Formats: sequence, structure tokens, C-alpha cells
Amino acid sequence: MTVTETYQQPDQHGYYGQFGGAYIPEMLQRNVEELKTRYLDIMHEPSFRDEFRLLLKDYVGRPTPLFLAERLSKEFNTSIYLKREDLCHTGAHKINNTIGQILLARKLGKTRIIAETGAGQHGVATATVCALKGMECIVYMGEKDIERQAPNVARMKMLGAKVIPALSGSKTLKDATNEAIRDWINNPVDTHYIIGSVVGPHPYPDMVARFQSVISEEMRWQLQEKTGSELPTHVVACVGGGSNAAGAFYHFLDAPGVQLVAVEAAGLGISSGMSAATTQLGRPGILHGSKSLVMQTADGQVVEPHSISAGLDYPGVGPLHAHLFATGRGIFLSATDDEALKAAFHLSKTEGIIPALETAHAFAILGKLKLKTSDKVVVCLSGRGDKDLATYMKQMV
Repeated sequence: MTVTETYQQPDQHGYYGQFGGAYIPEMLQRNVEELKTRYLDIMHEPSFRDEFRLLLKDYVGRPTPLFLAERLSKEFNTSIYLKREDLCHTGAHKINNTIGQILLARKLGKTRIIAETGAGQHGVATATVCALKGMECIVYMGEKDIERQAPNVARMKMLGAKVIPALSGSKTLKDATNEAIRDWINNPVDTHYIIGSVVGPHPYPDMVARFQSVISEEMRWQLQEKTGSELPTHVVACVGGGSNAAGAFYHFLDAPGVQLVAVEAAGLGISSGMSAATTQLGRPGILHGSKSLVMQTADGQVVEPHSISAGLDYPGVGPLHAHLFATGRGIFLSATDDEALKAAFHLSKTEGIIPALETAHAFAILGKLKLKTSDKVVVCLSGRGDKDLATYMKQMV
């Protein structure tokens, strides 16, 4: 990178280094071009910013606390802070983005909202803001994920959303995304597609990262209040597509002294054939409208991912994260299903916080970091574990 470049924003064509862009069918050209040409102007309008900030404060419950986990800190002989995104309305960071995108969709004159979801948190957040603003809501979700995330499916339906199962492929997040894109192609005029992560064609990765950047914006002033310095030594977050990590990293991307630690899902093991550790197993390819690292066969067929956590069960990663990996700005580790389960029970019994299975992956690697007593580690606690109780209960038998 040259001095004038920044990790925060892609170039004019939507690329972070070699990753990004907009690889879309002709039928989507109009919608994506409209978004690309208008999203920044709308986001900078004072009326938009005022309504966005007010809803984050009075509806979502921001700022979320930055909590010093004393028992965890003592165990690792360092200072570990938890950014409590699990305390957001709906139980995860996802609503930061859906609030922003629903306001954007209204500015664009859209009346119908579609979304994809894996763990169901983005689906719930989308259904929530659609109910708030009186918009039609359709959520696509893999049949397998509908079964393992039943509480969130019920919440979406109660909020008035129509949940449509994806029955192809592995019947998980990748397939739900495919179905949502097909819907958008068929309904280009009145429909806005709220993508839930920093994936998809430009401008989605940048747009979602900007909406989620409130996480690290708060971290900086909260750390200043608690420690006298805005900068931590480490920021740790789980990564599937990577929206909570993008938000947690955003305001530290151009602070080289802050170590950015992304944690992927190793599933049954990196070499098991049942994994979702994209940076370790993937290579450059096109998935869902952008160029990134993709788990694929020698002839370019997408490899089905596996993770016990529905939100990390994705064969790609956002182009920003692919760029952070390729340039070495971030370090990418992974945790297996068993390690994530162990970490979830450990956090529950150590700090009285039951994390989402996705988030548990971030806690699973704390012992793998060479931490000093003087370090200040912030873990993005991206979601709460209510939705995963059925999985957790199986471990308690």
C-alpha cells in the first residue's frame, strides 16, 4: 500500500487490492448501479445520519458496553474486554446494518425487502426493521439452518416475515444467498436486497462495513475512558462472511500497532473435508457477485462448507478480509466445532455470558495468542447464545 491508500475503503471499482468488484448478471445491473451511485450521498445526508443515529440509540440500545472480563483476564494474565454486541436489540450486531439499509431502501423508493440468513440473526434483524417501517419482508434460509435455528425462525414469523427454505446444495447460507439473488433478478424495480455481511457485489461490502463501523467507533472512545488510550493491542472477532469483524476492525484498520485477529470455523478440522476455514482452504474466485477467496475444487466448483455454527457455514469470505489476509494486515486463525463448544461453556461459567456459537470461535483462540500482561485485548462478542441452546443442550446430556 502507498501512504495515501487506506484499508477502510475500496477503490472506485469496489476492489480491496485484488478482491471485490461487481460480477453480476445483466438483470441486476440497474439495481447495483443505482446503489453504487447513490449510497454514499444518501449516507452523508444529515437527515439520514440523524435518523440512523437516533434509531441506534433509542431502538437498538447503543452504545453497547465495553466490559472488562476480570476472571477471563486473570486466567490469561492480561486485560480482556468484551464488546457486548449481544446486548443489541435482537441479540446481535446484525441490526446495525439492517437499520442502515432499511433507511437507504426507503430513500431509494423500495417497498419490498428480501434477505438471506444462516444463523437467523440477520433474518430476525431484517424482519424487525421491516416491521418497524411497515415494509414487506421475505427471508431465504437454508432448510438445514431452519431446523437448527428454530427459535429465530419463529421470531421472524412472529415479526411478520415470510421465511422461504432453500432446498438446493447443502441447504445452508450459500444456498439461501443464491435464492435471494434469484428473487432480486425477478423483482428488480420494487425490491431491495439487504445483504447481511460484507460480501456480494460492490457497494455491499463497503456499505455494510460502514454501517457496522459503529462497533469500533465506540470501542475507541470507550477504551480511552477506561484505559487512557484509544488503541487496544488486539481486536479479535469471528469471521464467516465477516460483518462483525469488519465493524470491529474498521477504525483500527489503519493503525498498524493494533493486531487484527480473525477466527474462522475449522469445523471437524482444517483437513477433514468438513470445514469452513476459507483463508486456509480457498483460492481466488467469484462467489455471489464479488471476487474473493472461495473454497472450490480444481475446476472451480464451490466446496460445501461445514461448521456447527450456521453463521460461519459459508465457503467464502468478504473481499476486505481476503485483502487483510493477503497483505498480512490481519492474522487468520481457526477453531474447530469442539473448541468452539468448549469455549462457549467456559465463557458461560467464567463470566456469566452465554455466547452465540459463532462468537464462541473467537474465544476459542485466546490461548493461542502470545499475550503479555500489558496487552489490551478486545473480543467482539457478536451475538448471544439463546438461538443455539438446542445445540448446547445436546452437550449437557
